Amino acid sequence: MMFKIGDRAVYPGQGVTEITGIESKEISGTTVVLYMLRVLDTERKIMIPVSKVQSVGLRKVVGGDAVSEVYDLLRERTKTVDRQTWNRRYRRYVEKINTGSLHDIAEVMRDLSRLKYTKSLSFGERKMLDQARTLLVKEISVARGRSEDDILIELNEIIDESQGPANAVAATA
Repeated sequence: MMFKIGDRAVYPGQGVTEITGIESKEISGTTVVLYMLRVLDTERKIMIPVSKVQSVGLRKVVGGDAVSEVYDLLRERTKTVDRQTWNRRYRRYVEKINTGSLHDIAEVMRDLSRLKYTKSLSFGERKMLDQARTLLVKEISVARGRSEDDILIELNEIIDESQGPANAVAATA
C-alpha cells in the first residue's frame, strides 16, 4: 500500500493522520524510507518506515460502505450484558482500539454506551468511551466530508435510539 503526500491515513490508536512527507534517513547505517505523518487536530508527528506500514496497521480512511456498516453495528441491539470486571473489559477494549479497525472501535463505543445505561462506568471505561467516540467521529467526518459536530450528533442519535424500550437486556454470568 503506497501513500503519497497529502493522503489521509488512519494510524491505530491515534486516528486520522495526513502524510506530510516521504523522506529517506540513515538509521544504523541503513537507508530507510519513512512516511512523515501529522495526526489531525493534535499536530503530533509520527514517522513510520514504509516497510512497516502493514505491521503497524496504517490504513486508508474507510469509504462510504464501511461507514454504513458501522452505523448498522451501532444500531444492533445486544441481548446480553458483559458481567466481567471493569478491568478485564477495559483490557479487551484497549486491544480492540489498538487494532485500528473502525468496526472494532464502533463495537467499543456501542458496548460501553449500552453499559453506561445499566451501570456506572469506571473512570478508565469513560475515557475509553470518549476515545472510541473521538476516533469514530474523526474518521467518519473525513470519510463523509462532513463536520465532526454533524457526525457526533448522528452517532449520539443512533446510540440513543438503540437504547429505547425495545432494547430488552438479559444478564449473563
